[in-house]
Amino acid sequence: MLQTHRHWPGVDLAARLGVSERTLRRDVDRLRELGYPVHASRGTDGGYQLQPGAVLPPLLLDDEEGVALAVGMGDAAQSGIAGLDEAAVRALTKVVRVLPPRLRARVNALRAMTVSVASSGPVIPAEVLTMIAQACRDQERLRFHYTTRAGAQTEREAEPHRLVALGGR
Repeated sequence: MLQTHRHWPGVDLAARLGVSERTLRRDVDRLRELGYPVHASRGTDGGYQLQPGAVLPPLLLDDEEGVALAVGMGDAAQSGIAGLDEAAVRALTKVVRVLPPRLRARVNALRAMTVSVASSGPVIPAEVLTMIAQACRDQERLRFHYTTRAGAQTEREAEPHRLVALGGR
């Protein structure tokens, strides 16, 4: 939290940043217009604080982050996770559309010359993976039914530790 020591939260902060109080207020207003929730509090312990938002605010990425994001979404589109593939393609389309031409060319070259092995196993619903990930995080046991290689129906109980992506599965 950026703190100040006067009645208005921006007085000391503006001075530290080398800008006017008016500029600081406009910048905070602009952040709010962009969807960033900024909380301001007055008093001796006052200041500005970015809060978690209800919607995803605009992202500012450097060149490598933009390329990595686009490549990662391309991989996610072939992950074998139900629902994630379509969302990844939609997100990839949006990101590539707004990339500067020099980065778009890098992403397109990587996508054109990279061979990804498509998932060879069953498509897994994202909700199932999320439930297992939460069980790992919370150190909970899972009970599940499955069919053995011999075709017998059985039930197991497990203490999952991590999710591992290997060989497209």
